[in-house]
Amino acid sequence: MVLVDAIFLRTTSKLRNVTNFYYTALKKTLHESSEGFQVILTAEKSYLTAPHHAELVENKWGGSTLVTVEETKRKISEILKEYVENGDTREACRCIRELGVSFFHHEVVKRSLVRAMESPTSEPLMLKLLKEAAEEGLISSSQMAKGFSRLEESFDDLSLDIPSAKALFESIVPRAIAGGWLDQDAFIKGVSDQNGDLPIEDEKLRRYKKDVVTIIQEYFLSDDIPELIRSLEELGSPEYNSVFLKKLITLAMDRKNREKEMASVLLSALHMEMFSTEDFINGFTMLLESAEDTALDILDASDELALFLARAVIDDVLAPLNLEEISSSLPPKSTGSETIRSARSLISARHAGERLLRSWGGGTGWAVEDAKDKIWKLLEEYETGGVISEACQCIRDLGMPFFNHEVVKKALVMAMEKKNDGMLNLLEECFAEGIITTNQMTKGFGRVKESLDDLSLDIPNAKEKFNSYVTQAAEKCWLHSGFGCPAADFLT
Repeated sequence: MVLVDAIFLRTTSKLRNVTNFYYTALKKTLHESSEGFQVILTAEKSYLTAPHHAELVENKWGGSTLVTVEETKRKISEILKEYVENGDTREACRCIRELGVSFFHHEVVKRSLVRAMESPTSEPLMLKLLKEAAEEGLISSSQMAKGFSRLEESFDDLSLDIPSAKALFESIVPRAIAGGWLDQDAFIKGVSDQNGDLPIEDEKLRRYKKDVVTIIQEYFLSDDIPELIRSLEELGSPEYNSVFLKKLITLAMDRKNREKEMASVLLSALHMEMFSTEDFINGFTMLLESAEDTALDILDASDELALFLARAVIDDVLAPLNLEEISSSLPPKSTGSETIRSARSLISARHAGERLLRSWGGGTGWAVEDAKDKIWKLLEEYETGGVISEACQCIRDLGMPFFNHEVVKKALVMAMEKKNDGMLNLLEECFAEGIITTNQMTKGFGRVKESLDDLSLDIPNAKEKFNSYVTQAAEKCWLHSGFGCPAADFLT
């Protein structure tokens, strides 16, 4: 009973959002004479109402061992800094051992190599430390190889500070292999895994990864989705869309909430503009397949991935059934499968939509349904006598040019429903001012065409009206050349 008490109160102390409602609801499920009911009462009255209860509970079993990723990285840096100053390899190994994070020793390797590259005078010391740590069994061969491969993956960022990083790295690798403290096979496998199991010599993929890292980093600085989309179109490698998605989310997970929110918003934009559902399924599958490796760098990677998955469902990027498809491709008891289960729990929770939209602090993210509602309201205002210049400004103010196909779709539907062909004047002005592009216009018309059967149930002459709109749009060169010429061909 005492043990159950302790476990329960420790668990609830970690759930910072637990409320009285939670306890009331939980107690209703248990009989008052049961031990479970008594555990709740003890936890609630004896511990969680006490002053400084969180600190008391954290230290219930002799002190908290919880350490954040950033704190661990800071401690590693301090150990290496002291080692450079005193040169005591044995002391440095002792400090690394006392960290108690053997699963994170690849970070020791990575940071040691970076120090060796930053300062030529530090290189002999750093390599000596890694060699002795390997010989003592302090750093395993897999962690050593992981550290080397992690560093290789970060060349793009590292080269900004150390221009010769790649050349220095390539000089260290053969010495490490010859010295017996870097397993060549494990290192090559690690590099292959980083490249999605594609051949290391696939230069096109290597160039693509390098380019998209730059594109993503620029996006995190500018928050300019249209510019990112243009950059991806210029790369012209849609076969690597899933690789881009994996890279985007991986980079976001290792950054702050702002970047995580920006990544989720970008997923919605890419889904509407240029990526297929299959791209998203493949991208998330790749992420989940490598979840255990990712957790070596980002300790809460599984939780963050679950949030990205759940958010993707809320934003209509993925359908709930897509989670089943992704799950079926993963081993049943893998970290990836656990992450899928966590995502399902998040989606099924009360007020899931609102909670997930604020999962990273609210940010400036927008929901698909919210955007649609704003578009419908501005079109209604224009249809009832609004000024065309004001309507155009409202569309600009939305700040979502990649979503303007929704403006086109709703304007066409409203024109049919309200028998007001004047709505096309707004589309004409938007096109003339460059607010709505040919691509967005064509996509909007295409979406209406796809829904004509449903529209005809409420608007009997929907196909006839759409035919006339296509003819008008084609005459004014709003659409791509293949669309609507002749218009009737698209209505059969």
